[in-house]
Amino acid sequence: MPVRAIRGATQLDADERDHLFARTRELVQAVLDANDVDTAALISIFFTCTPDLVADFPAAAAREMGLGDVPLMCATEIAVPGALPRVVRLMAHADLDVARADVQHVYLHGATALRTDLAQ
Repeated sequence: MPVRAIRGATQLDADERDHLFARTRELVQAVLDANDVDTAALISIFFTCTPDLVADFPAAAAREMGLGDVPLMCATEIAVPGALPRVVRLMAHADLDVARADVQHVYLHGATALRTDLAQ
């Protein structure tokens, strides 16, 4: 089965741990649902946050969802002047038996502005 990368992003209203966890869980679940991915098919998830998000790690929210056996990693996005603030991005790698063009990328809340061609 081919490995596919699934992109996604969400924007937070504030840098608060509970809000970060809620939006991260929403994003991860939306990516899984949109691509009909069982968690057993997940290979890894790489999260990034804009530099203004420091309340906690998005990976901690994913672990709370039961993804503790999936390799998870977090990093900080490049601080580009004028970039959309308070954004969590992810790239999930999964065994997914669909063509690359059929992968459903998920952009939620204010992050829809990042990819208007793909936004949900």
